[in-house]
Amino acid sequence: MERLSTDSLGAEADGFFDMLDERRRSSDLGYAFRSFNPQPYRGATPISASTLKRMVLESQNLSYIIQEITLESDEPREVLLQEASALLDEMSQNLQLGFIRLLGFAMNKVFQSVFSSIRVNEDGLTRLQQAIQEYPVILLPNHRSYMDFLVLSYIMFTYDLSIPVIAAGIPLMGMKLFGEVFRRSGAFFIRRAIGSDKLYWAVLSEYVRTIVRTGYAPLEFYIEGLRSRTLKSLTPKLGMLHMVLEPFFKGEVFDISLVPISISYERVLEESLLAHELLGVPKPKETTGALLKARTVLKENYGCMHVFFGNPVSVRDLVKGKINLGQYNLVPRDLPMKPSKEMQEFVSGLAHMIVRLQERNVVLSAWNLMAVVLLQNLQGIDLDLLTHKTLWLRRLALRCGAHLRWPENVSDSEVMSSSLSLHHSVIRCERGRVYLMEEEGPGPVTQEEGVFRQAAAVLMCASYRNQAVHVFTRPAMVAVAMTTAASHRTDDIFHNFAFLLELFSNEFVVIPGQAVQDFEEGCSLLQESGVIGRSDEEIHVRDNGQETIIFLRAILQPFIESYQVVFRYLCEESSQTLREKTFSTNSRSFIMKLLISGEVQSYECLSSDLQKNVLSALLRMDAVTKTKVDDQNEFRVNKSAVKKIWDMLSNGWTRQISVDARL
Repeated sequence: MERLSTDSLGAEADGFFDMLDERRRSSDLGYAFRSFNPQPYRGATPISASTLKRMVLESQNLSYIIQEITLESDEPREVLLQEASALLDEMSQNLQLGFIRLLGFAMNKVFQSVFSSIRVNEDGLTRLQQAIQEYPVILLPNHRSYMDFLVLSYIMFTYDLSIPVIAAGIPLMGMKLFGEVFRRSGAFFIRRAIGSDKLYWAVLSEYVRTIVRTGYAPLEFYIEGLRSRTLKSLTPKLGMLHMVLEPFFKGEVFDISLVPISISYERVLEESLLAHELLGVPKPKETTGALLKARTVLKENYGCMHVFFGNPVSVRDLVKGKINLGQYNLVPRDLPMKPSKEMQEFVSGLAHMIVRLQERNVVLSAWNLMAVVLLQNLQGIDLDLLTHKTLWLRRLALRCGAHLRWPENVSDSEVMSSSLSLHHSVIRCERGRVYLMEEEGPGPVTQEEGVFRQAAAVLMCASYRNQAVHVFTRPAMVAVAMTTAASHRTDDIFHNFAFLLELFSNEFVVIPGQAVQDFEEGCSLLQESGVIGRSDEEIHVRDNGQETIIFLRAILQPFIESYQVVFRYLCEESSQTLREKTFSTNSRSFIMKLLISGEVQSYECLSSDLQKNVLSALLRMDAVTKTKVDDQNEFRVNKSAVKKIWDMLSNGWTRQISVDARL
């Protein structure tokens, strides 16, 4: 195993070391073909990929489901078994060390070309090394870039840790040549639209459970489900987590270690692609041809990547006092287990907790803070003032518990100029003033094209702000709640805070049932920063805290204005029923007109993800209902209920969308 000694790997004061430093001083071939001796889980039974598949097909669990489907559909058991075998062939990985070496060789070259450094926390690797030997390990990284899919296997190969098997979207399987390389590097492929396909669910869940039960390899999947197009955390998906936890609940393993992993990028390869997707431009298909065409991207510099391996979370410890495990002993292990209400609540809370741990350990760069300031100064800002505001924000972020990489022994002006240079695709500096960089295009542009180009620039910048927004979310909600509450009474402020938390729980990850804790966290951070004062019954802003309150309100302003304008569309322009496929297109056209007329200021209103989040919030708050019609989601809007929520959001907010305004 490569030494984790800080002496040879250039460790930083914060416990990170640059793993590319050693790679640049050694041979790529020597690296790929060196000895590899990982220490596996002590309870594992060494088996091949083919044996793993056979165990799945011969399992009593799968046999039981097939018997159920036979009775429901009259389809012969033999036919269903053949179909199950074909599904397993489609999805299963075929992990082979030779392909890991090949991928390691290729990634070595790519990562050295693209990134100035890849920094990993040394203590996290040490904890992971120990955890892998004790219990089955589930790796849970956040998902911000296609690079996420490759970097963990690269790190684990480098430091002699067991190579994980990785849940991947099935489009990757269809990539000529690369699909097979990914499969033999540990990827297993999952269809995106499984729906009610009972057999597919049975095969997939039994495959996942068998990997965990046998300790075949650490299992890696994205708890958010999809790559975040906004670079904010997404509401976690629960299906895969239910599957990996079932062997523990059935008593087939003593414990399971969940490892939250936070991957952050100083610059994201897909920054332009993500912004255009949010504006309705179709996502390019994941093909070998598209990958080869995108290789020009690799000629750019993307700065530093940080990978933080969090503390392993023991499922056994978390369950204590929450679930009575004895009830699961009454169900034969061979039979499928239907999750109880208490288990569903536990898994949901656990998933949200993992995402919050990912957020807590994200390492921010100076550029993330600069993006926050730039978005509050879209008309441009003097470089000296940008530096002053960024340094002020750095102090606030550190007080709020942020992990921040700000190079030592480098002047603040050099840090700022380096960030400006790295993000030349997003910003430009002319005569000492900094502006967002708008897209270039041929010939004169229409008003709509002009707005589109401005929106693309704003959304690119917003994606970098979004990586830091979790640091300020709760204090910002307290700030807004204080300035919109009927009085200084704590109860009134908490009432407004709880409303914001519920409304925006698809924008910002909120642990269910923890509104009081979130409120206390936001208040404590503001109090410790000298922004507010508190008594038993009241909260007030200190004289020297007004600047911070104004800034925190401005962080939430784009979200508030965006929700207001979508509410306006639903109340004034949309019919009472609408289809999901046409909602984004029609609402985007409506918002485009408001931007052109100047009635709306925030270009973030055009984000399709944000528009969908509004619908999700209204569904949760019973202002919209959803039904399935002709295989499409149809929404029925209760306009009076939407108007009530709109009024609550607009109450006391200085930048309201007028109810009476017309185009």
